[in-house]
Amino acid sequence: MKKKLWIWIVSIIGLLLIVGGVTYYVKGKSAEVASNGIEQVHVTVQKASERELIESILVTGKIVPENEQKVFLEPDKGSISEYKVVENQAVKAGEPLFFYDSSKIDREFTRAVRQRDLTKSRGKTEQDQISEINKRIAEAKKKVESGEGTPDEVNLLKAEKVQLEIQYEATKAEIATAQDEINEIATRKKEMVVVSKIDGIVVKVNQNVAQAEAGTPEPIVHVISSQPYKVIGTMSEFDAVKIKQGQPVIIRPKVYKDREWKGTVETVSQFPNEDGASGAEFAGGGGQGGNVTMYPFKVAITDDTSELRQGFHVSLEIQVKLNESDKTLVIPHTALMNEGGVDVAYILADGKLSRREVQTGGMSDEWIEVIGGVNLAEQVIITPYEGMYDGMEVVSYDEVE
Repeated sequence: MKKKLWIWIVSIIGLLLIVGGVTYYVKGKSAEVASNGIEQVHVTVQKASERELIESILVTGKIVPENEQKVFLEPDKGSISEYKVVENQAVKAGEPLFFYDSSKIDREFTRAVRQRDLTKSRGKTEQDQISEINKRIAEAKKKVESGEGTPDEVNLLKAEKVQLEIQYEATKAEIATAQDEINEIATRKKEMVVVSKIDGIVVKVNQNVAQAEAGTPEPIVHVISSQPYKVIGTMSEFDAVKIKQGQPVIIRPKVYKDREWKGTVETVSQFPNEDGASGAEFAGGGGQGGNVTMYPFKVAITDDTSELRQGFHVSLEIQVKLNESDKTLVIPHTALMNEGGVDVAYILADGKLSRREVQTGGMSDEWIEVIGGVNLAEQVIITPYEGMYDGMEVVSYDEVE
């Protein structure tokens, strides 16, 4: 019984000590209020500075080659006789990828050439005959002049020459027709050789497609360019109006954590994508929701792309300059308070707070442009709170660079 009594006595004494300590602490804090009734506080400040005001727009995209060539089966050309490339092989523009069977066309070409050559030979004979009759006409004229011949002999030879010339003109027309046929067959023969249109790498050779039904969507050969990769995607109409060619971009592939590639905006289309709506995969960073039109864009990667692969999904941070000047007076946007619809900032001057009504302009992720109300290098309270007032004393402060 006595033991329980002692426990109660000790507990009561401890509680009294705690209450006394709290009371002493509160009185000590109250003592920090000066005799004139002005409250004293500790604040964190940062000087108003001139900076380049940049907004970061976040979008997503996918890595694609600069160019690519997909070759599909053309059943009207027949079967494929030979493949000239394998996967992962480097090719130059103009090098053959595969051949269609051209044996039938080769036979047509040979026959056409033979027929043309025979016609040319006949034309050569007719030319020789015309040359010969010209000599005979000249000799007949000499005989007429010497009295050994008659004009009728000359006229007969001229009539014969006219017939030969008519025949030769017809032969020349046959030669031209034969040559046209040869040219047409040669064009068809050339089309039986499928060549690469770009310098690049063969990423796919699908010989099974050649045996499949006509109209298959699978390419026989797929070549991608050896030039640096690009990024394509779509962005919302709210972002598209801010983006211009040449703006810097930070590219972050999702498969590489904490790694970045640099790039620049290459194009932003003036026309929306086909469906004109926002897509789940490439939704822009506007964050507007609802009916938002999406516009295609392309970004050039300026860093080495050897570690990247076609099809990688990436996030992009596009850095947009918000004003023409390289130096704009700014303060942290956390330094602003809204008091009755008015933007207000508190300045530390001579150990006291000075309340300022601020006129603002553009705002980036961290900074907001100051048009009026705050001067360069003034110390701005970066985390104001309700209860601050003009003239409040500051006992100490920390400054952020």
